[in-house]
Amino acid sequence: MSTQPIGPIDSSKTPRYAGPASFARLPRLDQVPRADIVVAGVPFDTGVSYRPGARFGPTHIREGSRLLRPYHPALDVSPFEIAQVADAGDIAVNPFDIHEAIDTIQAAALELTAGGARLVTLGGDHTIALPLLRAAAERHGPVALLHFDAHLDTWDTYFGAEYTHGTPFRRAVEEGILDTEALSHVGTRGPLYGKRDLADDRRFGFGIVTSTDVYRQGVDDVVAKLRDRIGTRPLYISIDIDVLDPAHAPGTGTPEAGGITSRELLEILRGFDGLNLVGADVVEVAPAYDHADLTGIAASHVTYDLVTLLATRHAQSENSTRHRSRH
Repeated sequence: MSTQPIGPIDSSKTPRYAGPASFARLPRLDQVPRADIVVAGVPFDTGVSYRPGARFGPTHIREGSRLLRPYHPALDVSPFEIAQVADAGDIAVNPFDIHEAIDTIQAAALELTAGGARLVTLGGDHTIALPLLRAAAERHGPVALLHFDAHLDTWDTYFGAEYTHGTPFRRAVEEGILDTEALSHVGTRGPLYGKRDLADDRRFGFGIVTSTDVYRQGVDDVVAKLRDRIGTRPLYISIDIDVLDPAHAPGTGTPEAGGITSRELLEILRGFDGLNLVGADVVEVAPAYDHADLTGIAASHVTYDLVTLLATRHAQSENSTRHRSRH
């Protein structure tokens, strides 16, 4: 027998600036009997190659999420009414040992999804995407990937290190945990080390939608092409907040000029409604560089849209199951 999901704190009774800072003021995981969607933080930034500080990203995103409201007008849904969403807090990882941290994140992701829940992770730097993808592939098989980022993150090593925030998707391809028929970068831009970067990326199976492509082709065409590439495959979405122009997200470790707008990013995500989304992350939010909290606010809205996509997918699956049981 299903029960009504427990939603966020009522902001008409408790001011938004008061009370615990869970994501969107939702209940903690230990306050609900079950969860369909879990939000968890990974305060880890040992893999960065330039400006550190993303270890404080999960807290910053949660603070930015205090202004979120429970009805999503663009998708015409109240996500917290159709799925139980809960905040699991932060996964504690070793900041001095990347290998141990990766193992810890993978194990925690598997534990949080053991009952069928979908996981949205707040980073942390982009190193965390690799163990999250490993866990997703263990649950669903090799997954399609939409990677929103200014950078490719398919480089080989930095200073001889194989596991950094610039290498997770090369490692993921090498490990066979990605569906190489359905891989896309979105929002990439800026200088590279050389043409070989692009040649390697094509060899791994990635398609590229640059920030200029979004500007010239428009959101609707970009969404249509990406949906066609993904099809019905299980999909993981990884979002480095530096996909946004520094005007929209200054609080990040490796900013690049010429990025997409927060409006474009949100509209692209909303275009994926109905796809088989199985997990997502939002990473590289570094609050020390975030004047006026622009990045935290943008990241909280991006996370909200990812949660909403997962909630609508959950509701569709539940309705389909009930329909089959009646027949």
